[in-house]
Amino acid sequence: MRVAMLSWEYPPRIVGGLAQHVYDLSAALARQGVEVYVFTCGAAGAPEAEEVNGVRVYRVHPYPAGTPDFTAWVMQLNVALLELAIPVLLRVRNIDVIHAHDWLVAWTARALKHGLRVPLAVTIHATEFGRNNGLHNDTQRFISGIEWWLCYEAWRVMVCSRYMESELKYIFQLPPGKIAVVKNGVDPKNYVPDEGRTDRNWFAADDEKIVFCIGRLVREKGMQVLLAAVPAILARHPQTKFIIAGKGPYEHELRRYAEELGIAHRVYFTGYIDNATRNALYSWAAVAVFPSLYEPFGIVALEAMAARVPVVVTNVGGLSEIVQHGVDGLKCPPDDPGALAEKISQILFNPGHAQALRERAYRKVLQECNWNDIARETRAVYEEVCHERRRIDWPSPYEVRPPGTQRGECWGKVYQLFGRYA
Repeated sequence: MRVAMLSWEYPPRIVGGLAQHVYDLSAALARQGVEVYVFTCGAAGAPEAEEVNGVRVYRVHPYPAGTPDFTAWVMQLNVALLELAIPVLLRVRNIDVIHAHDWLVAWTARALKHGLRVPLAVTIHATEFGRNNGLHNDTQRFISGIEWWLCYEAWRVMVCSRYMESELKYIFQLPPGKIAVVKNGVDPKNYVPDEGRTDRNWFAADDEKIVFCIGRLVREKGMQVLLAAVPAILARHPQTKFIIAGKGPYEHELRRYAEELGIAHRVYFTGYIDNATRNALYSWAAVAVFPSLYEPFGIVALEAMAARVPVVVTNVGGLSEIVQHGVDGLKCPPDDPGALAEKISQILFNPGHAQALRERAYRKVLQECNWNDIARETRAVYEEVCHERRRIDWPSPYEVRPPGTQRGECWGKVYQLFGRYA
């Protein structure tokens, strides 16, 4: 089995949870004997080509020409990705499946699908409609249209939660047989703190309990709801420090809101943090909070559970499927600061209950969120797609040949023409 995987994120380029998902999934597939070729956007200091955990990773930088907006930049990235992927895949040959992650690689995925006559599998991690609670401008409608187009071109669409399955059926009218639910996972080894690398006093005083929240600073992550809950928590537990890690376009608005509430001295916006700092903050936190308004899956909640931190989440999307209320975490309604403050306080004031939640959550991660199992499910989707493909009259590029040529000769001629660029 050979798979060409397309993603605009892959470490060290990390924008959201997609990078870690692709990193872990590709490595787990490689451990099971799948040859994985990842094509992604470059990052400063990262090599253009390397092997990571048995995965062949190729990085490209979009053209240096300036772009008027993000969607134009994405188009440039896709052309550059296609230029990179074609010679590599010509050299590799016999790719079985193209696997694209989200709309940002849609053009490359579609071109490779039809150019190589290889079936396309797609994972939709979130939708523009869901992120914005509807489509309110031309850019959002454009992105949603590309998401629909990518799903249309896909042989199979994978999602990480039952919630996302329902969302795709509603927004894009996808038939049930085209969707496969393959849950996300985490590797607990990635969240073990490195003692001594980071000092707790950089973030909070010795007598302060830490409430930790990490994610992109955008409205749908609900950080503003956490800020609104802070005064009520401080009234019950004054020695509490709220640490919000991450960056994004909503940061200025969140800082201004904290000033308005008079809580800025109790809230620390860290900006981007590396994995070592993240793991240290998890190890020091009394509770991890994820107050999302929209969450297709909620990988950050799994990360906190893997780091053995009790979690409080909103009862939305994939988060509601991850956490069983009162068993391995606490849930509250979305956009309800009062309910959020109550659940956070419940953990702060009841360390015994917090310990029980933490241990049950960690066991769930080990039993239900194992990447080896997730890779097996993903490979089963690949194999199902390949089996269906063989049943229809859609010849592969290795079988398409002009009259008078023998099997394999046509591909050899193509390789002679373009292989020198590989």
